[in-house]
Amino acid sequence: MTDLLDFSYEAQPMRVVLRAGASVTATPGEAERLGLRRLLVVCGPRGAHTARAVADALGPACAGLHARARMHVPVEVADEAVEAVRAAGADGCVAVGGGSAIGLGKAIALRTGLPLIAVPSTYAGSEMTPVWGLTEHGAKRTGRDPVVLPRSVVYDPELTLSLPVPLSVTSGINALAHAVEALYAPDTSPLIALMAQEGVRAMAGALPAVADDPASPDARGRALYGAWLCGSCLGATTMGLHHKLCHVLGGTFGLPHAETHTVVLPYALAYNAPAAPDAVAALSRALETDDAPRALWDLAGRLGAPRSLAELGLTETDVAKAAEVATGQPYANPRPVTTDGVLALLRAAYAGEAPR
Repeated sequence: MTDLLDFSYEAQPMRVVLRAGASVTATPGEAERLGLRRLLVVCGPRGAHTARAVADALGPACAGLHARARMHVPVEVADEAVEAVRAAGADGCVAVGGGSAIGLGKAIALRTGLPLIAVPSTYAGSEMTPVWGLTEHGAKRTGRDPVVLPRSVVYDPELTLSLPVPLSVTSGINALAHAVEALYAPDTSPLIALMAQEGVRAMAGALPAVADDPASPDARGRALYGAWLCGSCLGATTMGLHHKLCHVLGGTFGLPHAETHTVVLPYALAYNAPAAPDAVAALSRALETDDAPRALWDLAGRLGAPRSLAELGLTETDVAKAAEVATGQPYANPRPVTTDGVLALLRAAYAGEAPR
């Protein structure tokens, strides 16, 4: 872990609102506070009903609803959304939904410089980061730009009540991955370590409660609280091997985003554990365990989440190619990334065996 007297930390300039009903009661006020008068609301096809409620709450400030977001933000989908923004004469964007909708909102902000308000309906945490992603020709490009960071984030537990339990679980474990990698990031700090531990503790406690009672606003609110903290860690640090693998598996092989994070996380942590003892100790405290990778694997299994890449549709012949792509360029990671090491990791994740 970074020396207490040798670190830097940059606070993200955004405002966060978390309360029941906030998607319709707070979003118009956030738009007004930012001086926005013509907002395009973007969402995915399945989230159109929820987004319509937000659009209606905006009243005359809504310039239209664009329900064309898709997973991994294909570049042609981003192009179409930018055209919609320009045709509507919008001065800002409200993204309502999960990572696909917020990713599309970020793509619009990246291309146009327009301010973004995020109203998340899942626990993925993308709304807390300046990270954008676009997929073109089977490859996912990512980058960081402060222009894509939402100016306001509105968390509404009521918005997540209809999120199916399987999706809630994988979305929540996706958020856990952000906190896990932040703990061993090269640019971590004491503040990030505190946020990551609390985020892991909150999310790991909330997910079983959500599974037991999906209609509980309290359980849903605690999951959003955990997502906020975990996402903040992602926004403030450099991610490592786990996120690289998930980008490759999603962008190149079309695997679903949250489910891929859920499967890969225990194996990536087990791979890095020997080189990140402080991070593993912090996670063990948060999870109340002496085997953090196994605890994450057990959590996914207990809640009925997928635990193998084979379940997600990866073929055995894809494993070697994924390892080759993932090791093709250098990136920060506590343990050296080798083709053989990543191949062994992916083979274990493909089979779904307990991480060692």
